[in-house]
Amino acid sequence: MSESRLYSFSPETKEQLRKFRLGTSRAKDAQAIIYIIDVKSQEIRPQDGEVYSKMEDLADDLPESSPRYILLSHPLTLKDGRLSVPYVLLYWLPENCNPSQRMMYAGAVELMRTTAQVNRVVEVETDDDITSIADKLTSSD
Repeated sequence: MSESRLYSFSPETKEQLRKFRLGTSRAKDAQAIIYIIDVKSQEIRPQDGEVYSKMEDLADDLPESSPRYILLSHPLTLKDGRLSVPYVLLYWLPENCNPSQRMMYAGAVELMRTTAQVNRVVEVETDDDITSIADKLTSSD
């Protein structure tokens, strides 16, 4: 069975994804939203709708034992001085994840990536991975 039949997005969530992608491309600060998979409905949706601009606040709000998806638009100045605004999916997968949740999120990561229209998925496991994400994004561009 394909993941597109297992997991779904409400029309509202799809519209939020589109608006976030379009609205953050010119942002001056980092912008991130946490997404969860609702266990009962199998719907992928925003955790609470909060938009984070500080990576420390984002790291503080991530659970210690549950995976999450984080859409991130992060303005960066490249080594040659150009401005880049990578739009990536952070795949929060802490070490002590519940195995069934780990499998559920692993099964939907590609659907989340394509629906959100991001080119790159970055796995993050620790708060430090989140707070130092700018380094990770610039080192690979």
